Amino acid sequence: MRLILLLLRPIFHLLYHQFAWTYDVVAATVSLGRWQRWVLTALEFLEGPRTLELGFGPGHLQGVMQTAGLQPFGLDRSPQMLRQAARRLRAQGQTPRLLRGYAQFAPFRDGAFQSVVATFPSEYIFDPATLAEVRRLLAPGGRLVVIPAAWITGTGVLERLAAWLFRVTGQATAVRTLRPIVEARFVAAGFEVASEFVEFPGSQVLVLVARKN
Repeated sequence: MRLILLLLRPIFHLLYHQFAWTYDVVAATVSLGRWQRWVLTALEFLEGPRTLELGFGPGHLQGVMQTAGLQPFGLDRSPQMLRQAARRLRAQGQTPRLLRGYAQFAPFRDGAFQSVVATFPSEYIFDPATLAEVRRLLAPGGRLVVIPAAWITGTGVLERLAAWLFRVTGQATAVRTLRPIVEARFVAAGFEVASEFVEFPGSQVLVLVARKN
């Protein structure tokens, strides 16, 4: 399984950079049209107006957060995704507050945000350096909301095929297996952590909520 992940990593990199323009189509295809719904699950767990999204990708959650009355900012290392998300937000009549950068070195003041959110991030989100930086950025009592994985649970032919593909890549399986280790890292970084599965017809999403002590 680890070998498969290593082989897929260059593909994921291309999808997020040079082929970022295909991201929405690929994500919708492999999730059978559920991807955006999964991403937007994070919205109900956010608190406070000022929110930082790490790895904002095509910018869908950014737009929904603005519509919901939040004040979202975004940080992403991909220049292609930054351009794509900024175009989407402007086309919707919204203001892009997006920066290119790394989660371990966020250019914001201490305690700047009530919430930090990351949906389907790579392993950087569990890096102690990332968690330390997120804790610095959060106001007292602020929360980090992470959606690390989702699972297809339907029984149709296409759903069983999609579920098999998710298992082959090993991403969802790894998150489920390593969940106690992941939660322990949040605790070690100074967070109180809780997790829950959100159920949808034919799928489920894992949400981790880590509150700053």
